[in-house]
Amino acid sequence: MTQPLARRLGLLDAVVIGVGSMVGAGVFASFAPASAVAGAGLLIGLAIAAVVAFCNATSSAQLAAQYPTSGGTYVYGRERLGAWPGFLAGWTFVIGKTASSAAMALVFAAYVAPAGYTELVAVLAVALLTTVNYFGITRTASLTKVLVAAVLAVLLVGVVLGLTGSRGPGVDNFGPVTDHGWYGILQSAGLLFFAFAGYARIATLGEEVTRPERTIPRAIVSALGIALVVYAVVALTLLSVLGPELLASSSAPLVDLVVASGHSWASPVMRVGAGLAALGALLALIAGIGRTSLAMARHDDLPAYLAAVHPRYSVPHRAEIILAVIVVVLVMMVDLRDAIGFSSFGVLLYYLVANLSAYTQDAEHRRYPRALQILGSIGCVVLIATLPVTAIAVGTVVVVLGVAYRFLRVRQLFT
Repeated sequence: MTQPLARRLGLLDAVVIGVGSMVGAGVFASFAPASAVAGAGLLIGLAIAAVVAFCNATSSAQLAAQYPTSGGTYVYGRERLGAWPGFLAGWTFVIGKTASSAAMALVFAAYVAPAGYTELVAVLAVALLTTVNYFGITRTASLTKVLVAAVLAVLLVGVVLGLTGSRGPGVDNFGPVTDHGWYGILQSAGLLFFAFAGYARIATLGEEVTRPERTIPRAIVSALGIALVVYAVVALTLLSVLGPELLASSSAPLVDLVVASGHSWASPVMRVGAGLAALGALLALIAGIGRTSLAMARHDDLPAYLAAVHPRYSVPHRAEIILAVIVVVLVMMVDLRDAIGFSSFGVLLYYLVANLSAYTQDAEHRRYPRALQILGSIGCVVLIATLPVTAIAVGTVVVVLGVAYRFLRVRQLFT
């Protein structure tokens, strides 16, 4: 039996890690591609994504209370459905979030790096945050608190300036919400789901949470609620000031918001806020992927070498170092918008397994009605089907490669 991780995270730590996982990716990366496919209909897409996310969050909370260990849905799938569904959940999480890590590093660099130094700054960000994670989860939580507070303050400034600026909000800027059709709205929901994907990040850190049966469910639902309020306020502000067309073409929506409102002086503030948000998301991603890799290695679904826990800092240090190396390589290749679609594909499959797993729980461990798990499962399948074709194709190929790897490994272990 490998060394267990230490329980050091309280409710506030857990909520902050969840909020930090969502706000960084969602506010600064998801609204532009969602507007491109749905226009003002992204508001309906946001509501649909929120409903599916809530169903998934309650499933994750219910499962995490029964299985408070590292690995999240990878562990839940193994325990409730069997080894293969568990592997599918773990594999899709690891590959999707590894790509997201590279994307977040590039978002940070795109906002703060001097011209010509984007990749170098992205690599340095990965190295710095991997080091923070390496020296213990309490340092991760402490830094995340600082980043989340700063990002929320920047967003508040941006919204206030946008609503009170020279351009001002206007209902006419929205346009018809169904102008792009319901397929576009559903596709925007799939893309915006990427923004909600961090709400259950704390479930992957379940082995390090104090009083997990009580803390994890409260933290997951609280973090999701906070993030949803932030998303709704920012989305309404962006659409009312910029309009769907300008938002769709923007690579930095919050910067364009303050510039369009006559507050160009605030542009650097928005850029710093975006950079901090990306750092917060990247920090939580590294922690979550490391713990899921640890759980998979413990069950021989990844090399046993990755199951090592540092004797002093109580972190899966080998898994995090190898993850950092892979992310650095991907930094040279990843495009942010493609990464969002690919990550959504993987994460929606991940939560499909979570919903199916929660559906099988008995009355003793049930906290929410089965209807939510049914709705969540259907929602995941529908949103997967409406993602960009490229995301579906690439995601399917990577899943097949993972299945082939496990098939060969199982065959080797039992022959």
